[in-house]
Amino acid sequence: MDLNLIVLLFSAFSFIFYGISSFFSRRMLSEYARWGYKDQRILLGCLQLLGGFGLLIGLMNAVLLSVASFLLTFMMITAVFVRIKIKDNIIQMFPAILYTVVNFVILYNSLR
Repeated sequence: MDLNLIVLLFSAFSFIFYGISSFFSRRMLSEYARWGYKDQRILLGCLQLLGGFGLLIGLMNAVLLSVASFLLTFMMITAVFVRIKIKDNIIQMFPAILYTVVNFVILYNSLR
């Protein structure tokens, strides 16, 4: 299994997990409230699920892989800015930064 596939599967399953957690987890409910997006929790969870499944289906469709990875990169750049706005420290920002980089790498590799 090559590194690109491992990175893609890591991102896809992470977004699927976080998408599902957005619906059911009390911790995620409090996080969305802290971020100022409590009312958008369900929408954002659905977008995370779509992005995760988009990456998986993108293994068979290069255009979908590029679109899904672009949108997830954009979503995570936005998450970094939200965390800056609410004055999170770098440790709290790390997951958003990591997923920004991971999805940008997936996007870059999908366009090559």
